Amino acid sequence: MWFSFWRSRERFSLDEFRFLTDQLMKVQVVNEVNKDFVIEALRSIAELITYGDQHDVAYFEFFMEKQVMGEFVRILRISRTVIVSLQLLQTMSIVIQNLKNEHSIYYMFSNEHINHLITYSFDFRNEELLSYYISFLRAISGKLNKNTISLLVKTDNEEVVSFPLYVEAIRFAFHEESMIRTAVRALTLNVYHVGDEAVNKFVASDPHADYFSNLVKFFREQCINLDKLVNASKCMGPDTSGSILSSVDEIEDNLYYFSDVISAGIPDIGRLITDLMLKVLIFPSVLPSLRMEVVKDSDTGIGTATSLYLLCCILRIVKIKDLANIVAAVLLCDIETFVPMSEAKLNGFMVNHDMSHENQDSENSGFRSDSNGQSLRVLIPNISSSLNSHPEDDSSEPDHGRTYSALREALLSYITTGDDIQVSGSLSMLATLLQTKELEESMLDALGILPQRKQQKKLLLEALVGEGSAEEQLFSSENMVKDGIGSEMDCYFQKLKEKYGLLCMCKEVTVTPRRQRFQVLDALVSLFCRSNISAETLWDGGWLLRQLLPYSKADFRSHHLELLKDTFHNCTSCILDETKGSWPDLLIMVLCDEWRKCKRTIEASSPRKDPKSMLLPAHKSLSEVASGESSFAAGERLFEIVKVFVLLHQLHIFSEGKLLPDQPPIHPTVDVMETSRAKRAGIDSLGPKQSAELSLVDAVPCRIAFERGKERHFHFLAITIGTSGWLILADELPVRPSVGVIRVVAPLGGCNPRIDEKHMRWLHLRIRPSSFPCIDGAKHTAHPKVKSKALVDGRWTLAFRDEDSCKAAFSMIVEELKLLSSEVERRIKPMLVIERTIDTSTK
Repeated sequence: MWFSFWRSRERFSLDEFRFLTDQLMKVQVVNEVNKDFVIEALRSIAELITYGDQHDVAYFEFFMEKQVMGEFVRILRISRTVIVSLQLLQTMSIVIQNLKNEHSIYYMFSNEHINHLITYSFDFRNEELLSYYISFLRAISGKLNKNTISLLVKTDNEEVVSFPLYVEAIRFAFHEESMIRTAVRALTLNVYHVGDEAVNKFVASDPHADYFSNLVKFFREQCINLDKLVNASKCMGPDTSGSILSSVDEIEDNLYYFSDVISAGIPDIGRLITDLMLKVLIFPSVLPSLRMEVVKDSDTGIGTATSLYLLCCILRIVKIKDLANIVAAVLLCDIETFVPMSEAKLNGFMVNHDMSHENQDSENSGFRSDSNGQSLRVLIPNISSSLNSHPEDDSSEPDHGRTYSALREALLSYITTGDDIQVSGSLSMLATLLQTKELEESMLDALGILPQRKQQKKLLLEALVGEGSAEEQLFSSENMVKDGIGSEMDCYFQKLKEKYGLLCMCKEVTVTPRRQRFQVLDALVSLFCRSNISAETLWDGGWLLRQLLPYSKADFRSHHLELLKDTFHNCTSCILDETKGSWPDLLIMVLCDEWRKCKRTIEASSPRKDPKSMLLPAHKSLSEVASGESSFAAGERLFEIVKVFVLLHQLHIFSEGKLLPDQPPIHPTVDVMETSRAKRAGIDSLGPKQSAELSLVDAVPCRIAFERGKERHFHFLAITIGTSGWLILADELPVRPSVGVIRVVAPLGGCNPRIDEKHMRWLHLRIRPSSFPCIDGAKHTAHPKVKSKALVDGRWTLAFRDEDSCKAAFSMIVEELKLLSSEVERRIKPMLVIERTIDTSTK
């Protein structure tokens, strides 16, 4: 047999196919002796079937005639070696993947041979075998359609009772190997997207629906693990960024999988995922952590930053209308309505609600309320008084004598009093809600974040159909809606009560969109006045404000304008200080550059910051890396101050209802004065260049050693041209007295001249780098390690002939620094003054 097997034949021929099949049928047992032949035969048959499918129908007719599929199953049964099983699975995967002829595919699935291979008891302790098996299942799923899927299921009275491909695949849905999990998910999506109603009913019914329950529980564990990484990063620093980003990628992959499942259009599964996400994750673990005061359960609780990130991602990726609106509705609810006993510890107040409608075991659903329906009230700081203290609010509207403490107000509290991460997370949450198309406009209105343009559209439509007082509101000076909760909101509050057992307490309070919008506006204005929040986060607030009020200043009140104006004036003082600081020569360039960036940011259609940035460890700022006196720290401070200054300036223009110009208002440059040192030295407007000649009429002779024991003689000169300044060391030409050649050039700004107290002929200078690397606004990026050695300050010690020469050099530097500072201040002067006419009628 072995001699005949290796005889010379045309490889791709029907004769070869017949020969291999005949030889394979003669095999009675597969062992170590003949396994090589069997493996080679299986591999060759796979190639021939694929070739015949594309070139000659006779090949597949022979395949059917000889029932080669049955031979494959027989070989598997009589095989005693794992390697043959591997080859058989690979052979089947290759054949199925490469079949193009629908008739051929239909035949492959038309008998029980495929299901027998699927359900065969392979030894999956061999990881390679499992990998081949999953590839085999995935190959089958790639050929599924409404015709072929019916060949792989068993039915009874038109109901699917068995579907081995799906059932066997989801056994490995949570395997430790990510590639296996990915393959199983691809297979399930292929099944869902076929659109067979009987199969859809099968996968959505018990016990197969447990797959989705386990999937959400698996996702919850990933979320908890992510939170542990985030907490650990607070101690370990930027080195944990890689682990956090990897965990974030897995979480977002899971959410995209949920989204793909939902897009298959199986209503039962969409509803099931919504219920599971709410009961297993959002209600018990995510929403409770948004409170200002909470004792987190170490096993199931999730921190505030992680929770805000998860909510943003869920709303952004999982497009389920009910899910989005229920989350928004809960944000409007009083805190005590949903905090389960199992997820937080008592914080001073207990109330009873009838929550017996939903009494599921926490191990099954992740959310439990006991038979008494007890829930927890955790108090948060009352921001109602601070957010609604001005007379412009609806003072005539009743508050029913109680404090309204909703999760929405907790988000606003983070904006007004939280740290940078909390502010960033809250702004991301509001921005995500604003951009969630699945949210009802009435829900956005109740949250206080319905954009002004949508308010106008809503009022116009209501006026056209003659609803209520919409026409009066549309053309009123206030331009506000005073209606309460809409019918859509009532629907979702009813679902919270009837389906999830959450009695929403906000129905006891008149919810007024006008008041809600004032609260959001107050919080944002308060944010812009805070000095302990990063400029990048403030820019996020600027984007949100621009989205809410894109066209006019109608919602700004006198106290808003005064607060912004006072904050701007404080920031102006900081900018003036920078004209005398370490980087005055870069100030105008940074102002122009950040102006353009800020304008693009707040006018963009979506926020530029990815929500994941709030999770990454807050690495040390440049000022912490470098010493307090370094130009490195001063440069970082300059960028931060300019960013805030530019934002406040643009908010001023915006609050006046004006368009933002592309460039900031800055005076043009002026010609170098004839009396300047630069002019007398013969240096043009381009500045000094090494090896160029200059006049030494104002230069002072000195000595300096750049290397130990190697002292050199130079002539020192400080000059300023416009908003740039330099320190120059030049060699005097022996044949041309009073003329020198430039050897060393250093920046004038930040040189901090100081005469040595013990050696009055010595002048100490700090030499900062000539340029500062652009500080990227997204400080929380992947691998954001800042190297302190990127910029290093140098030190010059100049020795002069006598004390008078040293004092002359010192005075020359001080004079040029003043000229530099004055010119920078002159050019930015138009930006330093804002004029505003306060409308006294709004006071």
